[in-house]
Amino acid sequence: MTDGGEAPDMVSFRECARRVVAEGIAPTMTHQRVSQLQTNPGFPPVVPVGRSNVVDWNLARPFFVALAERAAARDSRRRMDASDE
Repeated sequence: MTDGGEAPDMVSFRECARRVVAEGIAPTMTHQRVSQLQTNPGFPPVVPVGRSNVVDWNLARPFFVALAERAAARDSRRRMDASDE
């Protein structure tokens, strides 16, 4: 699933949301928002596992970084910089 030859890092939508915040990509994110974003054409492939949906974090991270950059350009409250900490 990855394009760089590295092993996939499959994560649930809940874990994806947690990583977006933990890695400082965006100040907030919920698994519900991740679920809504899966309709976006740039969203990485979703794989159903049991009752959960998972994505490869190696593909999802660049998507969320780009999403956060677009949001920060529109709204100063969404910017993640040293003055926010």
